[in-house]
Amino acid sequence: MIDLIGVYARLTSHAYRSWYAIPLRLIVGFGFMEHGYAKIARGPENYASILQELGVPAPDLLAWVTIFIELLSGLAVFLGAFIPLVSIPMAIILLVAIFTVHLPNGFSSIKLLSLDAAGAHFGQPGYETPLLYLAALVALVLGGSGPLALDRFLLRPRRR
Repeated sequence: MIDLIGVYARLTSHAYRSWYAIPLRLIVGFGFMEHGYAKIARGPENYASILQELGVPAPDLLAWVTIFIELLSGLAVFLGAFIPLVSIPMAIILLVAIFTVHLPNGFSSIKLLSLDAAGAHFGQPGYETPLLYLAALVALVLGGSGPLALDRFLLRPRRR
């Protein structure tokens, strides 16, 4: 029989506490890189025109800045490098997305409108997903990048 209390005690011991960061780093990092790649794949000029419609100043410049931040900061989070630094521009992107695009659509990211032979049809997503990304970044900043992070190798004190 499995000793559930023993398993729970082992998993919540100090030795395993920091491992929470790995799945957060992987999904947040990959998610940001995917969004940056999608903007490049569809054409940065298309993303710039969306920014222009939203009334964002200097849309061509900010389209490239956003793509750059999503790709490089996403990679940094994925690898566990400089998370407190790269989280700042990432959080700004998320907050801009929440307040300019998602807030009018409410909280839920999944709004099932109908279901037919072609499949499910969904409405505009709310701010739930960007808020989850923001919460994950806050958790990584407060709790650290965890084991197997590049920071552990880059920022460790050198022995003399």
